[in-house]
Amino acid sequence: MKALFVAAVAAVAGFALVGHAEDKKVSPLDYTLKDIDGKDIELSKYKGKVVLFVNVASECGLTPQYTALQSLYEKYEKDGLVLIGVPANEFGSQEPGTDAEIKKFCNTKYKVTFPMLSKVVVKGDKQVPLYKTLVEATPNKDGKVEQVSWNFEKFLVGRDGHVVARFKPQTKPDAPEVTKAIEAELAKKVK
Repeated sequence: MKALFVAAVAAVAGFALVGHAEDKKVSPLDYTLKDIDGKDIELSKYKGKVVLFVNVASECGLTPQYTALQSLYEKYEKDGLVLIGVPANEFGSQEPGTDAEIKKFCNTKYKVTFPMLSKVVVKGDKQVPLYKTLVEATPNKDGKVEQVSWNFEKFLVGRDGHVVARFKPQTKPDAPEVTKAIEAELAKKVK
């Protein structure tokens, strides 16, 4: 109970959870954020599902990836995939709009039906704990933590709540390596 209270306080205060070695590893699904409509969304409701987090932007050369993201979501949603769009404005100020403007753009231009979060900071001093957890869970081959490099970087979280893959922004959502990783996680049984 005490650990749950500390986790809730840390999430609300915007701090990353730092536990003792014997504590459970922090999952990206341990956080509560605002959705695009400003309502609290407890990511824990997606435990047991496969979740793909993608930091998105409306005015980027990669913005057309929304089409493939929506197709991916429609193809695998029934099997347990949740795709979550995370608007962010850190890269070339390519997501300058308000949440309402972003939602309208996504609905009108790309017919997005997957969950979207409120605009957050995914890199730098004001980085939200969710993205701190995502990047720390995916060190490079030398063991160094690499920050999000650009819009449309993708993080795949398995049914067990742990990050299992990370894909660079230029990797298309329907690329074979992405769909293969999603299918492998969807094939796993929920424990």
